Amino acid sequence: MIQLLNCHALFGGFSTWIDKAYQPEKKKSTQISCQRVVTACLNVDVEAPNNAGKISLGKTKEVIESEGKFLVGTYARTPVVLESGKGCKLYDVEGKEYLDLSSGIAVNALGHGDEDWFEALVEQARTLTDVSNLYHSVPQVELAKILVAHSFADRVFFANSGTEANEAAIKFARKYQRHTCADGKEPATEFIAFSNCFHGRTLGSLALTSKENYRAPFEPVMPGVTFLEYGNTQAAIDLIRQGKIAGVFVEPIQGEGGVYSATKEFLESLRNVCNETGALLVFDEIQCGLGRSGYLWAHEAYGVFPDMMTLAKPLAGGLPTGAVLVTEKVGSAINYGDHGSTFAGSPLVCAAALIVLNKVSKPDFLASVSKKGSFFKDLLKQKLGGNRHVREIRGAGLIIGIDLDVPASPLVGACRDSGLLILTAGKGNVVRLVPPLIITEQELELAPSFSCS
Repeated sequence: MIQLLNCHALFGGFSTWIDKAYQPEKKKSTQISCQRVVTACLNVDVEAPNNAGKISLGKTKEVIESEGKFLVGTYARTPVVLESGKGCKLYDVEGKEYLDLSSGIAVNALGHGDEDWFEALVEQARTLTDVSNLYHSVPQVELAKILVAHSFADRVFFANSGTEANEAAIKFARKYQRHTCADGKEPATEFIAFSNCFHGRTLGSLALTSKENYRAPFEPVMPGVTFLEYGNTQAAIDLIRQGKIAGVFVEPIQGEGGVYSATKEFLESLRNVCNETGALLVFDEIQCGLGRSGYLWAHEAYGVFPDMMTLAKPLAGGLPTGAVLVTEKVGSAINYGDHGSTFAGSPLVCAAALIVLNKVSKPDFLASVSKKGSFFKDLLKQKLGGNRHVREIRGAGLIIGIDLDVPASPLVGACRDSGLLILTAGKGNVVRLVPPLIITEQELELAPSFSCS
């Protein structure tokens, strides 16, 4: 097994070498030149990875070539074929080890191969996997009970992904407005979303997603969505008071958009004006929820509570699932047949989610996430904060963004080549760090290490 290279992270090297001119030098047999790759990061535009000439290992090359023949080309994947994982480590088909600070894009909260999760999954698979939603099942009811007990919500609807959860929330908002509309008035049908937001890729959720390049190839998407500046309280109040808004979708912490946190004033103002007008406030916590921020739900830090909350990524520990948590006033507007799913809330997925929720919701677990998040941010600020290309290090708990004035993708690629998996966000200039919530301080110390040889 190839161990992680010393320059686990070009993070530390980034601060040291970022201002140096490129000087070609001979590489060691199993290591890359940190000076070379980090300096190169400053001069390469953000673009789809170019794998040509980089894939030389047998099994990796074979898998990637087969994928090119048989899969629809929707993903610009990096030239790595991952095979196994344990804890916060991943291993590719060639035996190389990686420290995972991406968690499958904030999915694997318990890391890879959690024993309790695995045992619950195997036991449920032996017993009952799926029966559709024509019948009742115990794990689904038990999971709904625990979600309600640990949140503002009174009822739960299960889906299969984050975008499906947001699609359901769109329908529920429309149905609620129709249900409560009186005196022959036209029900509110429009929505507000915010700059830098991401809510999904199916047509309704896509219509709520601010990146125009995501929407443009599929126009026309759902009409009636207005994008406002994230944090622009007055613009939101003015538009909501016009009486046409069915729902306001907002991420308390934006992940894909660049790791931006809302202010308490902003969320409180949205809550107040929604109460005043009857619009529904929807918190999308698909990435920032379920312990990621150091709170079970990110909105708890603000003391502001929504009418609906959408969940997905970490909920089932790596299995596809989603959920919409709603108050009784919303739930009472939804009737039999208004929405549904064949697979959602299956016994297998719910058994896995019960393990995740029971572990993550423990106060000691959440306190550890906050502690490790503060430790990691302090460490990053110590190592990187003085660099002129680092504009800001921000975030909460273990969702952290490093805002650069240069493209982040080349740095992400160089870190990957050295055995560290990280992500981009925002407009391509933010390094996004979302490690498994079980990561240790000792593992976090590896990321911004200066020990590059």
